[in-house]
Amino acid sequence: MSIHVTEPAAAWYKKELGLHDGDYVRFFARYSSGGGLHPGFSLGIAVEQPQKPVLTEESGGLIFYMEEQDHWYLKGHTLEVKYLEEHDDIVYNYSEEDTEQSS
Repeated sequence: MSIHVTEPAAAWYKKELGLHDGDYVRFFARYSSGGGLHPGFSLGIAVEQPQKPVLTEESGGLIFYMEEQDHWYLKGHTLEVKYLEEHDDIVYNYSEEDTEQSS
């Protein structure tokens, strides 16, 4: 379970949300009629200080994180946040983590 935010995506967050180096961006599970990784939920964002972060990623001077109560949303998956220049927007890509253990 991990988060990866590309540098261009971090720059997009800075521009769109008026953020500065050292600011925090929280990813959290929220109710939604759309589909994300889990039916009925999607990924939300908030600009706030972490309380009990379990995942963190520094990119472009920002710290992206997910709190303990929301980590179920990514369990067994990696979140990659990329910038799409042609749409001037970001996209969330989820991939399953390799669960095989080496002997």
